[in-house]
Amino acid sequence: MHRREAPFGGHVGEAGRPPRLRGDRDRRRTPGHGARVKVYRRRTVGPGLRTGRKRGAQPKVVALGGGMGLSASLAALRRITGDLTAVVTVADDGGSSGRLRDELGVLPPGDLRKALAALCGDDDWGQTWARVIQHRFQSKGELHEHAVGNLLIVALWEQLGDHVQALDLVGKLLGAQGRVLPMSAVPLELEALVRGHDVGRPDDVDTVRGQATVALTPGEVLSVRLVPHDPPAVPEAVAAVLDADWVVLGPGSWFSSVIPHLMVPELLDALTETKARRVLSLNLAPQPGETDGFSPQRHLEVLGRHAPKLAFDVVLADVAAVPDRGSLTEAAKRLGAEVELAPVARPDGSPKHDPELLAAAYDRIFRMHGRIGPWR
Repeated sequence: MHRREAPFGGHVGEAGRPPRLRGDRDRRRTPGHGARVKVYRRRTVGPGLRTGRKRGAQPKVVALGGGMGLSASLAALRRITGDLTAVVTVADDGGSSGRLRDELGVLPPGDLRKALAALCGDDDWGQTWARVIQHRFQSKGELHEHAVGNLLIVALWEQLGDHVQALDLVGKLLGAQGRVLPMSAVPLELEALVRGHDVGRPDDVDTVRGQATVALTPGEVLSVRLVPHDPPAVPEAVAAVLDADWVVLGPGSWFSSVIPHLMVPELLDALTETKARRVLSLNLAPQPGETDGFSPQRHLEVLGRHAPKLAFDVVLADVAAVPDRGSLTEAAKRLGAEVELAPVARPDGSPKHDPELLAAAYDRIFRMHGRIGPWR
């Protein structure tokens, strides 16, 4: 097996941006602008999209989220741009990440590891390393269920004393086709108001702490916040959002992976002020426990309550996961967005995104809603 040489961080193109149309910028700043629905037929990404646009003509894309939802977006986005940054939530407190967090006081590395694995290429080098860092030890001792990538990331944090530098180094080792950043440099705790968390008191509202607990609550999550309440953002993450052409939020666990980014003040300010266009990518199905019974439009309503000043340009949803297109259109309009419906689920019927189909959907959105002319 030969190591594939990849440019560190996958960044290409540094020339100046072409000007934006003032009308487009003003429209994107105003939630409530008229929305419409577009539906696309199934189409996979062809060879031309896999190789990307010409060097210097790729959009700068920042994807925010955590867990498998962010991994799905990254696996798709790396197929259409070489200038990709993942900004990852750091509120996980379960499994291997939770144990390392409790024992060493570090950021939970699990979602960061998953993002790095998703950015690995499809060649032998990339896929081998993706499997290695995702590998979990099976034993009767302390290593049981620890992921190799978690240990590697934490070891480099301790060696280098710098979260960003260490993640960049892991990305270089893997040949990752993009960069991975934590949204904050301090471990965060998720706190939620939940109605019916105690099944014996279905009408009572309790405060529930911990991402793992919130994700599995039998009750209805009403709102979430982070502890500490005003965590500092990683400066590189803020800079990436402000410099992006496109920002993609979601899919993922709505209350524990998507909305937490909006609870970091500096990051929310960057998302609000950036000149980038913004895509909100919806899940294929409600998440058991966290969003049981949620319609696609309710996901938008909940997000809007947590960040009422944040507008979007496009809401992307799977065409088969939207039973009421009119209601989704109205909910998107309140966020200033248009609705794009496309087949993005795996053909086998599982509630998972197909990376080729999702890449095709993102590519269409970037081309149809983006600026005219080269990106860089």
